[in-house]
Amino acid sequence: MLTGEFRNALDDKGRLSIPARVRAELTGDTLVLTRGVDQCLWLFPPEEWKALSESLMRAASPFTKKARLLQRRIIAPAQEVELDRAGRINIPASLLQSAGLSRECIILGINRYLEIWDVEAYDAYLEENESEFQEAAEELGGFVSFFDSEGS
Repeated sequence: MLTGEFRNALDDKGRLSIPARVRAELTGDTLVLTRGVDQCLWLFPPEEWKALSESLMRAASPFTKKARLLQRRIIAPAQEVELDRAGRINIPASLLQSAGLSRECIILGINRYLEIWDVEAYDAYLEENESEFQEAAEELGGFVSFFDSEGS
């Protein structure tokens, strides 16, 4: 399970170190990097990427405008990246630019994949979406019964 929040800097060659704790959860040295839905990049283990891309292709007909948009935005820019001996991935220039990555990055573990954000963009995203987060948490209050039964 890929979880955690980590801050790392891009080096001058566009490489980003993937935290050792995250690397320990991965099998193999190949990952798939693509644009995310928000201003971030998504990094997938190959098996998770295959499941997502196949699901997206099955659910979305290339004859609809929205489906083509999703396919072009998420599937088309996807690239395999290799973890080097130092645990770094090289982020292609096109993906660096699309996510607005400068120097300081934040890596978020979202269970089955990772998100890579520019620190300033992520902080702005959190601030802009705080009220929506509060609403979502409130709505999930009736759904999540974990906390109700934890003391029993």
